Amino acid sequence: MLDKFFHNKVLAFRNLAVNMYNQDYLLTWEKSLNEINATILLADIFKELHKNGISLKTFETGLGISIFRDKSTRTRFSFVFACDALGLDVVSLDEEKSQVSHGETVRETAVMISFLSEVIGIRDDMYIGAGDSYMREVGQAVQKSYDKGVLAQRPSVINLQSDIDHPTQSLSDLSKLVDYFGSSENLKGKKLAMTWAYSPSYGKPLSVPQGIIALMTRFGMDVTLAYPEGYELMPEVVRQAEIFSKESTGSFRITHSLENACKEADVVYPKSWAPFEIMKQRTELLKKKDVKALDKLEQECLQQNSRFMNWECNKNLMELTRNGNALYMHCLPADISGVSCKQGEVTEKVFEKYKKDLYHQASYKPFVIAAMIFLTRMKDPLVTLEKLIRKNTSRILS
Repeated sequence: MLDKFFHNKVLAFRNLAVNMYNQDYLLTWEKSLNEINATILLADIFKELHKNGISLKTFETGLGISIFRDKSTRTRFSFVFACDALGLDVVSLDEEKSQVSHGETVRETAVMISFLSEVIGIRDDMYIGAGDSYMREVGQAVQKSYDKGVLAQRPSVINLQSDIDHPTQSLSDLSKLVDYFGSSENLKGKKLAMTWAYSPSYGKPLSVPQGIIALMTRFGMDVTLAYPEGYELMPEVVRQAEIFSKESTGSFRITHSLENACKEADVVYPKSWAPFEIMKQRTELLKKKDVKALDKLEQECLQQNSRFMNWECNKNLMELTRNGNALYMHCLPADISGVSCKQGEVTEKVFEKYKKDLYHQASYKPFVIAAMIFLTRMKDPLVTLEKLIRKNTSRILS
């Protein structure tokens, strides 16, 4: 039965015929649909291999460099797991303990950490207009040194969350939806509500909702983006979602009614984020290190949030969905009313009902990241994958 599973999956992978060697993985909309499908298909294969105790080790030596400029649990550990499973050691770059704090340029840092590196994973979501740009600067620096023969290999740069997109999250979410509905083809026509939800905190990135609307519209889903007036996302990402919905003959619309968005929805994704205009202001104040102004802006935003405390995913809202039984999704951690906060994004009752699905959704991320690394580091991913499956090495010595 297992052999049949891998045979069918490898055959599907072969038919996609992708070549992403020496590429970076920054925005999902920069990747073709074949490349997106190859990523989630390979993640599924890796997940099944791991489940059956089979080693994913592909590298005999090498480093995975992690650069986290924001707090993280799921993505940080998922990156470590992915590197370790493939055979790479992980080193975290602490900028406060490096020459970066003494003025070392991005170009110098990128090259110096890359001599034995296969992948550089970066999380930089705090500054609008900076995170994605920083990742591209790192990619350009290592490419230039590789072209000049300074680097023996060109490490891939993986976006572990930027100011624009969170591809490891949205691809994990896509993997969950494909599993839940049976196939990527079955996503067509399914209604997904990506909605803002109340949070008692401030400054949450826009990259999760932006990643969702830009990815799910490519699969023919009917995507509704809902938020209170004033909580807009980046205009260029919204335009991209509109383009993709037309290309896939799905639909994309914006509403300022939570109830309207969730009516007859097959999937709901209530998630707080900060308004685009506010995040732009915040970026400028952070650059100036204006603590007083930042504190004032935070208080203003929290007060603004408090006007929409009714934007909560609760039993009544879920009853509006398709047969009252839509799939509830969240990137975690969720602000759970009465548990992690007084009032937040979702009630405890709804969260507990979908907890297994939520953890299953999160379980795809390590394998999605492993797939990203594998696809961007292997010259012939199909041949290497087939060797890995045939080798059938147990990950536990017995």
